[in-house]
Amino acid sequence: MKKGILVVSFGTSHLDTMKKTIDVIEDEIRNLFPDSSVYRAFTSQMIIRKLKRTENLTVDTVAEALNRMAEDGIEDVIVQPTHIINGIENDRMMEDLMEHMSLFRRIRVGKPLLSSVDDYKKSIHAVMAQTELQPDEMLVLMGHGTDHHANSAYPTLEYTFHALGYNQVLVGTVESFPELKNVMAKLEISEKKKVALMPFMLVAGDHAKNDMAGDEDSWKSELEEAGYEVRVIMKGLGEFEGIRRIFAEHIEEAAD
Repeated sequence: MKKGILVVSFGTSHLDTMKKTIDVIEDEIRNLFPDSSVYRAFTSQMIIRKLKRTENLTVDTVAEALNRMAEDGIEDVIVQPTHIINGIENDRMMEDLMEHMSLFRRIRVGKPLLSSVDDYKKSIHAVMAQTELQPDEMLVLMGHGTDHHANSAYPTLEYTFHALGYNQVLVGTVESFPELKNVMAKLEISEKKKVALMPFMLVAGDHAKNDMAGDEDSWKSELEEAGYEVRVIMKGLGEFEGIRRIFAEHIEEAAD
């Protein structure tokens, strides 16, 4: 059977971070699974349209990619999302897969980044292995956040950081709970006045550049106004070797 792997990302219109994250993940998957053809799909229609308009770059939706794979004669499919949590984007991806299952002899799905307790632990160690903090500095991570029940992943993530001994890490979200005000309340208790800000998102795109690190109405500007010395680490999760390894492991688990 002809094999294919479909890598599904939310997507980004920022080509600088795409090259460092999504492109690298897909290239590593090609190298690790040489007997499979690797395809790309984005779940954000808005980003797909913007890339076409501004960069003349065409990216498939999940449905388009599956149809393309079927046309290419792929019979055995593994779908691996690069989603962080099992939220709205993953649900939409699963709906598309259900509608196209009949195109293939076999279709299996890998899990998002934070799916098991082990995933949380491995993700945390992967981030901390490549992040240097000063002794008097707190690391504040900005997750996306969602009104989906999977948002509980973010408080769980912070709890797990602390359980593993990384007490100088706080997790907030840009669109849900915990909010920046919740993070700042804990910062005050820590009595540390230096903050390293980093996205807990696959790419360091729009949210990271504007909501997190922008000059106005951003986490950085609010923290600075509150008297903190802020350092920005503009790095998406896809740039961390250990994070990419987890996605590869999820493909292997799906294959087994």
